[in-house]
Amino acid sequence: MRTPTFPGTDRTFLPINLGGNPFGWTSSAEASEAVLDAFLEAGGSFVDTADAYSSWAEGHEGGESERILGRWMAERGNRDAVLVATKVGKKPGREGLAHDSVLAALEESLERLQTDRIDLYYAHADDESVAIEDQVATFDEAVRSGRVGAVGLSNYSPDRLREFMETAAAQGAVLPTAIQPRYSLVSRSGYENDLAPLVDEFDLAVFCYPALASGFLTGKYRTEEDFAGNARGGAARRYAEAGGLAVVDALVAVADRHGVDPASVALAWLLDRGVTAPIASASRPEQLEPLLAATRLELTEEDRDELDLVSATF
Repeated sequence: MRTPTFPGTDRTFLPINLGGNPFGWTSSAEASEAVLDAFLEAGGSFVDTADAYSSWAEGHEGGESERILGRWMAERGNRDAVLVATKVGKKPGREGLAHDSVLAALEESLERLQTDRIDLYYAHADDESVAIEDQVATFDEAVRSGRVGAVGLSNYSPDRLREFMETAAAQGAVLPTAIQPRYSLVSRSGYENDLAPLVDEFDLAVFCYPALASGFLTGKYRTEEDFAGNARGGAARRYAEAGGLAVVDALVAVADRHGVDPASVALAWLLDRGVTAPIASASRPEQLEPLLAATRLELTEEDRDELDLVSATF
């Protein structure tokens, strides 16, 4: 099993990035803490959240996921055992990447997380109303203050990503060390054609979402009845309508050959293609094992060829 090094440190970690998106949304606080306990016990350490999670849910304002994660770390006294990533720029009332808004949002995230540092702090999305040189200066300040360990970028165009990297280098500012792109078996072209060359050029870690395509690549969505009444069913349906059920069929076939779940194969495919650690979520502890199994699964050449071919149009 490959154990990557966390950006900006010499610390290795299990290459699964547990997504905090469900915490306080599809997973209650109690269930979320059970998932976190099980993840840590199994050797995991890297948890991803955002200040905007889960502002889209009725009655939510954002920050729910961070609060659950922060309370869990405080109650367990395990902050040093956990690698925490969060994001800024999409929370209602803190949208965008203006200097003062980012630094205020950072303080609010630290308070919700009950910590004095964030290991990896992402710009959740580019803000084209803010010049790249100003964004660079803001995130440089956050790192130099000691409150942020490393900087990541999510949802930037290739041109703006390159501009950020080159501007930071020219200014002698802190360089981003990671990106969080959309990438999975049913979402390939944008990353592989446009971002992968920049990853290689700038030696960036890749923590991709949604690695399981909102649950679609777990194999649980096969019929119309499977989509109905599920909180993520709408997102998963779009993949099916685009021809994704053929990808699921191939995943099931490969999974059957190895005696694992389709989710394990979907994540192993990403690891096999050089992703540092895919982001995958669990609402219940029993959903963790397929995620963890991906780190132990070795795909064969036949497996790779089958999956690459069936997903090529995505």
